[in-house]
Amino acid sequence: MEEINLSSIQSIVLWATFAVGLAFGAISHRTHFCTMGAIADVVNFGDWNRMRMWLLAIAVATLGLQGLSITGHANLNDTIFLNSQWSWLSGIVGGLLFGAGMVLASGCGSKTLIRLGAGNLKALMVFAIMGIAAYMTLKGVFGVFRANHLDPVRFEFSSSPYLPELLANLFSQEPAGLIPILAIALPVILLIMALGSKSAWNKEVIVGGAGVGLTIVAAWWVVFQVAYIPEHPDTLEAAYLGTYANRAEGFSFVAPYAYTLEWLMFFSDVTRVLTVGVVACFGVILGATANALMEKSFRWETFQGVEDTANHTVGAVMMGVGGVLALGCTVGQGLSGVSTLSLASFVALGSIVVGALGALKYQMWRVERMV
Repeated sequence: MEEINLSSIQSIVLWATFAVGLAFGAISHRTHFCTMGAIADVVNFGDWNRMRMWLLAIAVATLGLQGLSITGHANLNDTIFLNSQWSWLSGIVGGLLFGAGMVLASGCGSKTLIRLGAGNLKALMVFAIMGIAAYMTLKGVFGVFRANHLDPVRFEFSSSPYLPELLANLFSQEPAGLIPILAIALPVILLIMALGSKSAWNKEVIVGGAGVGLTIVAAWWVVFQVAYIPEHPDTLEAAYLGTYANRAEGFSFVAPYAYTLEWLMFFSDVTRVLTVGVVACFGVILGATANALMEKSFRWETFQGVEDTANHTVGAVMMGVGGVLALGCTVGQGLSGVSTLSLASFVALGSIVVGALGALKYQMWRVERMV
């Protein structure tokens, strides 16, 4: 394959991912899709609608990706989520940190981009601090601690933490035929959970959940069907063009923060190139901006005081560190990761929820003390 063709394919990958990011940002802003908000609605008001929206997004994303896998259009083993070596301590600690951090910072990684696109200057500071903290955890001082003390605590799977395979091996002597059935049955159960209540059947829940879920599937499809080449002419190995680690990458908004800051700061360095994670960040921001302008809801917003600033600062650091440790955020693990049906992703997502619940209880305690 000629070099010019590789460049053309990579350009298509980046533009397609940017377009999917635009859709993700616009849909999320219009429907108020937010994982932290979903958890807070349940805890504070007993309102499950945004939680059902989130479950619907997971179900649609999982059904879509598993369908691509079963039909041979996606190789799930090329993702980071089905690694046979599971650093479970990093995943749990990172999830707890990220969950608590997103409450303090008023939203997760994707919500920060959406708020930034709608004119929230607090989100701009969260973006910068979170990106720096993520980079420090990837390659800096926090990264040394991660590599020496957290990542080595791991569990070795005989094949991979693919949930249908684990369950099939547990329940059947001949699991091969059971695996694809479970791969569809598990997201169908999530779909029933999401739409099992009459209150879930409203426009915002359906559009938000199904729309966000489909953007996750679309991002996977671009990577597996457009970015993948079976033999790179330079390495003679399979490659995923436009990705950072040459592996199949779904939407995630933690490490891409770090790479976006790196690309902006080292723009003149030709070795720093755009990747799907970076263009997805730009797409989400601009998608939210476009929808905010259409709805005439765009407005500048800043901090209310010292405590508000401190909460967002601490929350941004916790999300940057925690998201790298957990290998993703509420989108990276909660949607992209869970859609692979990786047991590790479900554990990381559960840890994020527990961390968020703890931070919400802390905020309620702070309010009660001030009364």
